[in-house]
Formats: sequence, C-alpha cells, structure tokens
Amino acid sequence: MDGMSRRATRPTPCPCGHPRPYDTCCGGLHRGEAAASTPEELMRSRYSAFAVRDEGYLLRTWHPRTRPPRVEFDPALRWTGLEIEETTEGTAFHTTGTVTFRARYTDAGRPDSLHERSRFERLDGAWVYVDGAFID
Repeated sequence: MDGMSRRATRPTPCPCGHPRPYDTCCGGLHRGEAAASTPEELMRSRYSAFAVRDEGYLLRTWHPRTRPPRVEFDPALRWTGLEIEETTEGTAFHTTGTVTFRARYTDAGRPDSLHERSRFERLDGAWVYVDGAFID
C-alpha cells in the first residue's frame, strides 16, 4: 500500500425504512431497473424519492391526470422517517389501493410530520400515485 489507509464505507440505508441499502432497495426503482409491485412499495419509493430529491421518478410515478408540471423541493426540509399505518387492496388482483402513512420531517430544524391517505391506481400495468387526503 502507499501508506494511505482504506476506509470501509457503509452502504447508505434506504430512506423508506427497510433495512436494505438504498442502492438495492428504492434506488433500483428510481433507476428504472424494476417497478413497484404494490401501492405500499410505490409509496415507500416515492417517499425515498422525496428524501433524495428525485423529481424524475416522482413525475414518472404520478398519474397523468393529477401530475403537476414539476416538483419543487424546499431546501430547508429534510425527510427523517416513514411509518406505514394501513394499506387496502393493492394486490395483483386489484386495480386500486390506498396507503395511510405518517412521514416525519424537519423544516429548518423543527420536527413535524405529514399524515396522509394516498390513493393509487394501476395504469398500463404499473402502479401510480393519484392523490392523497391529509389526516388530522
């Protein structure tokens, strides 16, 4: 060796809350290597996309009838955790599904959370986000 020590680096944990590294969890979905198989998987990957600021993925997985022209990220906002509370439908036999979740974040260092029930539909065989209703 040249006198410099090599540091072992840990894989970045996935923001979605699964124990897998981001690269082999939501990162593969973000890169288009796979598609979400359930509304919950899509919800988790979209949460991760907000956390890593992947506007392209968010727009690609948003239903065309409700999709905004762009996604704006607040630089003061940091996503800090996701808790899935309930899912309905969303299996291989369904065309719709819902996911109720609480997403934690800090805004300029102040902790807060977003509580929402999101609706998903299958569009051309793929799950897409339609819209959500805030809870609380």
